[in-house]
Amino acid sequence: MTRTLSLATLLSTLLITPVLAEDTPAKTISDIYQQRAALNGQQVTLRGKVVKVNNLIMDRNWVHLQDGSGDAADGSNDITITTQDKAQVNDQVTVTGTLAVDLDFGSGYKYPLLVEKATITPVQ
Repeated sequence: MTRTLSLATLLSTLLITPVLAEDTPAKTISDIYQQRAALNGQQVTLRGKVVKVNNLIMDRNWVHLQDGSGDAADGSNDITITTQDKAQVNDQVTVTGTLAVDLDFGSGYKYPLLVEKATITPVQ
């Protein structure tokens, strides 16, 4: 009986643990702006509404996301995502990618925050 119980415990742990490990809590855009120094170079997950899309610029798609947090006056309500995935304006999505801080591509293209190489998943 003890051996069966131990095997059942092991199997349930193996089946449940990967799901929990991937369940990273989403941050708000405001959270990311406030914690940008600590999050620089880290993987972040956020949810929001797609408000702008520019496809295939510099071999990637550029997506602007808003979630109702932050302040429009200082721009902390919007974050730019680069991805190979497709999105459309008004899509509700979850995004996971690597945060980069203070990027300057030249020619006036400066980004205080950029979530790079992101994956986009539609919210059901």
